[in-house]
Amino acid sequence: MSKSRDLTEGSVSGHLVRLGLPTIIAVAGILSVSMADAYFLGQLGTDELAAISFTFPVLMVVASLGIGMAAGAASVVSRAIGRGGQANINRLATDSLLIAFIVSTVVAIVGWLTVRPFFAMLGADGAVLDLVTGYMRLWYLGAPLLAVPMVAAGLIRANGDAVAPSVAMLIGSLLNVALDAILIFGWGPIPELGILGAGWAQIFARIFSASVTVAIVVFRERLITWCLPTAVEFTRSLGSIARVGVPATFSNMINPISVSVVTAILATTYGKEAVAAFGVATRVEAFTTIPMLALSSAIGPVAGQNWGRDRRDRTRRAMRDTFWFVILCGLILGGSFFMFGDVFVAFFTSDSVVENLAVSYLTFVGITLGGYGVVITASAALNAIDKAIVGLLITVLRSFVLYVPLAVAAVMIGPPWLVFAGIALANVLSGAVSGVLAFRMAQDVRKPAAEGLAAEVG
Repeated sequence: MSKSRDLTEGSVSGHLVRLGLPTIIAVAGILSVSMADAYFLGQLGTDELAAISFTFPVLMVVASLGIGMAAGAASVVSRAIGRGGQANINRLATDSLLIAFIVSTVVAIVGWLTVRPFFAMLGADGAVLDLVTGYMRLWYLGAPLLAVPMVAAGLIRANGDAVAPSVAMLIGSLLNVALDAILIFGWGPIPELGILGAGWAQIFARIFSASVTVAIVVFRERLITWCLPTAVEFTRSLGSIARVGVPATFSNMINPISVSVVTAILATTYGKEAVAAFGVATRVEAFTTIPMLALSSAIGPVAGQNWGRDRRDRTRRAMRDTFWFVILCGLILGGSFFMFGDVFVAFFTSDSVVENLAVSYLTFVGITLGGYGVVITASAALNAIDKAIVGLLITVLRSFVLYVPLAVAAVMIGPPWLVFAGIALANVLSGAVSGVLAFRMAQDVRKPAAEGLAAEVG
């Protein structure tokens, strides 16, 4: 590995910036795909838009599984890189890709066979059920092509490069959006495929992303061994990756679940205007917190390599720099929402009631987004240093111990803005606890990092 990609030397903050900046563009590209799908299919009609809306829970579960496996792979490989020993690094990287392919293939087969009864159980019927069945059968065919490039990108980042996977993801996203327009509506000799066009667009884009990221892992990073693992080696790799990947998967699923619960609370108590306002505000929030999400991807390789090298002072410094950045980012966002919240919201709605409620959310919650940023970056850092259970616990703390209960309590007291104030309080309290806990875990000296890594690779 070149010195420029050795994250155990040089400026910690410099490494975080170098790894985080390219990821900002990639995350923005990924978010643009879901918006493009909704926009294009919404032009076809209500049935198509309803069908794509029904797919959200399944897509979130499978995507969370891919993110979890990528986090597990990046964690064990970054620590292995920090420790050294190319044979062990290659074994873990190769097994990570094999595990991603096997698990995603099994999920795809089960999903494909159960599409129609599953979505009928969720409430889809008639033409909507036909549309969602056709779309998801295509989507499941490409499920392995979603998980494998996620894991490959995680391996490349673990080796100190965030530019290549980010560029591949961005180009794949742009290709997806372009193919959406062509295949959904038809163009020249290409017939109009409707919702199936969106499914084919995703498959073609995933083929591109998978081909590029795996090629980088194989030919440039040289992280692959062509020797098949023994049963013992594969079991050890699976255990090491699952120890991080399983908690990381649940961590990624928790936030959308808690948001869904709060949406249901707002709907039953205050009506559709509050739900619309919450939806608008959280979309604005998602785009403005992209730098925080990018930094949560950057801190993993930095923390993991230094933990593997037993440079725990640098791991703690990475946490400190990251936490200060997201807190500052939250304060800037809060100020921006206070002054220009109505401008942001106006892009999504012209309803005065919805606009006022959405601005109220951004005013209360915006200034506390730094706390949420500490939670997600602390969780990513803990995944990287093999403390994924603690990372899961702080996510549970924020979502199920504070976020949802405070929203429920606020509903019992009064108007919607109290719910938003409860969410703000959840961000502050969970951020404080997460930061303290992450530093304590990074000071754990009961088991040296080298010893823990040796146990992983046997």
